[in-house]
Amino acid sequence: MSTSPWSHRKEAVSVLDVLFAGEVFCDLVLGGIPHLPTPGTEVYADRFAVSPGGTATRAVATARLGLRTGILGVIGTDLFGEHLAARLAAEQNLDPTWLRRDPAVHTPVTVAVTQEHDRAFLTYEEKGALRPEVWEGELPAVRFLQLGIGRPLPAWAAEFRARGTRVVGGVGWDPTGQWSRELLTRLAEVDVFICNAVEATSYTRTGTVEQAVKVLADHVPDVVVTDGGNGAVAVDGVTGELVRVAVPRVPAVDPTGAGDVFTAGLITGLNHGWPLTTRLRFAGLCAALSVRSLGGANSAPRWEAIDAFLERTPGIPDADLIRIRAIKP
Repeated sequence: MSTSPWSHRKEAVSVLDVLFAGEVFCDLVLGGIPHLPTPGTEVYADRFAVSPGGTATRAVATARLGLRTGILGVIGTDLFGEHLAARLAAEQNLDPTWLRRDPAVHTPVTVAVTQEHDRAFLTYEEKGALRPEVWEGELPAVRFLQLGIGRPLPAWAAEFRARGTRVVGGVGWDPTGQWSRELLTRLAEVDVFICNAVEATSYTRTGTVEQAVKVLADHVPDVVVTDGGNGAVAVDGVTGELVRVAVPRVPAVDPTGAGDVFTAGLITGLNHGWPLTTRLRFAGLCAALSVRSLGGANSAPRWEAIDAFLERTPGIPDADLIRIRAIKP
């Protein structure tokens, strides 16, 4: 076994469109259950999938949209780590050069139990699998860096930003229930912030998504809050205008990872310089298409699925449609 902390190297691209840094999970997704089990009982699922999760969902989704994508994280050399490494290495446009393999770490695992409109998670994760705090080697040239800001950002994130990389921040569920307002101070370290409605209202201590967005916009120039089936709300960093965009309605099987796929779509729009409403519509479309089958990364749409949806779905403004179709590989 190689002693290098990096494995499954490809020849790295000269410039990455986006680098995703964070925790990489192997998701075991069970779907089609009538209800969650209560203690002492058993409930049967009628569907099952194994999928890359966490940071890997965002990376896979973005790579499938044609962006040159990198991923930084730590997984083990166990069965789950081997599966993830092979899956990610096989994904076109995804460079796993910075995916660290550590034999002393168990690969993080999440069991996702999902129903049509919601899901519950059971996760195992070790400290050694957290986002690396130290960057080994030279920093690559990166246009966008996406990482969580639930804890202090590593020094290498600031170095990327100093070199001109736009930093996109996100957060996750706070298991402590404290939703510390310290997070708001970290928004000065990012250029774009994306979170969901629960996270936004919890951190800002507000009652509505619109109120939360306005508070967040005082700390970061570009902020987007996803609101499930209600679409997304954002503040235009140039005009200060509050914008809400609806999400397409599709039959839902599994919402796991939909927020990650939304982030991938939004960064794709940022990379191509689209106006805010087009970015939001495209991100919402990608997220909607991802809920039609199990597993966030597994279900992240490729261009064939996006094209097919656009062909049969009226109502998308012509300007948005032209921009979306202009970037097809």
